[in-house]
Amino acid sequence: WKLGAVVIENLDITVDIGSNEGIAMQAEFKLSLNAYLADLVSSPVRSLAQVIAFNNAHPIEERMTDFGQSNLIAAEDTNGIGPVEGAAIGRLKELNTDGLEKLMKEHQLVAILAPNDDASSLLAIGGNPCIVVPAGYDEQGVPFGICFGGLKVYEPRLIEMAYAFEQATKVRRPPMFKP
Repeated sequence: WKLGAVVIENLDITVDIGSNEGIAMQAEFKLSLNAYLADLVSSPVRSLAQVIAFNNAHPIEERMTDFGQSNLIAAEDTNGIGPVEGAAIGRLKELNTDGLEKLMKEHQLVAILAPNDDASSLLAIGGNPCIVVPAGYDEQGVPFGICFGGLKVYEPRLIEMAYAFEQATKVRRPPMFKP
């Protein structure tokens, strides 16, 4: 790369996340959202259950026919972090340690790059950061991005790289809305 990056292509980081991600995400989402909402100074909802009820009471405004809320309902049906959820979280941590962390340390990588958000699940299972910035447009003019991801505490470096990429490519253009 002209800006000084050293690229190592096609590193194999196949990780079978399986159902572990969904199990952990639903339980953690409910717990985290409930804690966040309960701590707000002013809000019409204080829990995930109340969010679901609010959406049901305002189906047009909340575009229920477009988005539904099956993920919210699945999360609400969880009961915290029990043995199943704990095992799933443990497996994800193991996959992160033996997968992404190991790969990055072995190859002395500062970041991984992937199209759009393709690496987001891989990064998320270890609580690792990523930033996606505009990278181009397809034949129909639909934008696509590039994901810069790294290990924990890499956030400043990722922001620097993403910013440098944006400045070098100048690919982003303001959205144009057509009636």
